[in-house]
Amino acid sequence: MTRFGAAVFAVFVFVGAFATVLFGEKVRYVIDGDTFILENNQRVRMIGIDAPEVGHRKYGKRAEPFGREARHYLKQLIEKKEVVLKPGEEPFDRFGRRLAYVYLEDGTFVNQKMVEDGYAETFRALSFSFKKGFQELERTARTEKRGMWSERTSTWHDSLYEFFADLARGH
Repeated sequence: MTRFGAAVFAVFVFVGAFATVLFGEKVRYVIDGDTFILENNQRVRMIGIDAPEVGHRKYGKRAEPFGREARHYLKQLIEKKEVVLKPGEEPFDRFGRRLAYVYLEDGTFVNQKMVEDGYAETFRALSFSFKKGFQELERTARTEKRGMWSERTSTWHDSLYEFFADLARGH
């Protein structure tokens, strides 16, 4: 291979490896307030946040208060839209999900917005680049009673609705 050929090959490898950072990927489906599926069927877990769970009978997860609202909020932000995924220190979690900081094309930092608006809390078990800032945003969201920190709590009707919605989706 000539030097030119090697250089061209190196550029293609570089661009291919970082294409998702440069060009973004389309979100097919939001699973819950911190996990979604891309058009290529890859599951993505958002770094640094922990949203209330929606019920997943298949995985033995019970619905938590405000889980449905967190999923709905994330759906409004990213579902069927292009997002830019930036990796953290670890590329994948123990479940094989891709770990990422998620940005909309307009620059909105989705992980941060979920905490700021009260639809997720800071993930405390591990360290990550934005932890201190996320904790401050969470304190403000709690103080100002945003999202899940509001006075409203889920009712039995919310849980029943979530159960049948998951059943209809085949989960």
